[in-house]
Amino acid sequence: MSNENILDDLEEIPSFESCIDNVEFTRTVDKLQTLQINVGKLCNLACKHCHVNAGPNKNEIMSREVLEACIQLYKNYNFDTVDITGGAPEMNPNFEWFIEEISKVCDHIIVRTNLVILEEEAYKHLINLYKKYKVEVVCSLPYYSEKDVDRQRGMGVFQKSINQLQKLNSIGYGREEGLVLNLVYNPGGAFFPPEQSAIEKEYKKKLKDNFGVDFNHLFTITNNPSGRFADFLVRSGNLKSYMKKLYDSFNSATLESMMCRSQLSVAWDGSLYDCDFNQAIGLSIKSSQTIFDLLNMPYEKRTICFGKHCFACTAGQGSSCGGATK
Repeated sequence: MSNENILDDLEEIPSFESCIDNVEFTRTVDKLQTLQINVGKLCNLACKHCHVNAGPNKNEIMSREVLEACIQLYKNYNFDTVDITGGAPEMNPNFEWFIEEISKVCDHIIVRTNLVILEEEAYKHLINLYKKYKVEVVCSLPYYSEKDVDRQRGMGVFQKSINQLQKLNSIGYGREEGLVLNLVYNPGGAFFPPEQSAIEKEYKKKLKDNFGVDFNHLFTITNNPSGRFADFLVRSGNLKSYMKKLYDSFNSATLESMMCRSQLSVAWDGSLYDCDFNQAIGLSIKSSQTIFDLLNMPYEKRTICFGKHCFACTAGQGSSCGGATK
């Protein structure tokens, strides 16, 4: 049973659509801003909160053909940003080629890294590639203490992450203009993240005082009840209570800024989704088109596919791949 089917069985939680009172918020905006590309599920880690079930044994890897189509669609639709994610995106064999090619047409490239991959010999040089093309580096660091991070992501991950943050600082990231280094906080269990600006200040003080690490911004992301985190909720008996927390904390002020309204998410095989979370549960765009179908078509606003997992993006301060939305 898929994660969304499990959530549908929670009859006490209304449908997400029933909470939207403005039909405009059920559709994309006039011009999309972000092309988010999941280049594959292969990853050197298997984090407990991972909503895409990425890991070392995954073989879903985006081909160069699909990556070329992404470049063409970026130009056709005049996106503002390319947001590259995974898995560990660096493990895609065409990753470096893609960074070089997309930089020719895109001024704002984001790479979401787990940091630990940059410790491995085959990938150590990539921080210099990031600097060359002024890639915005978004790093997963669920907390600023070793015990919490290692429990969530694996033994030794925290220290390796700190090592790489220090190396990124040493070449200017988080310190020089144009070299943006952002961190991501994910809760370690079935609870919400704290207020974003407050915990950002806490992170900055702790990381600076203890490790000499600087960064630009911290993004707080509410754990989405999909993928590996949904499995955890089921195993621990927390699914129903967590969903009730999300629903009870629904904030209608976050609807206008939902990330699904301004982006298109591309999976490793070229299938299309309204967001990365929909991609994780296999909820494709309503037309079921692939990226190849769109290459010769002008952009048209689309009606977004919603599910009960969407309450994670509209609870409290809101949540998106760029952190809190309100």
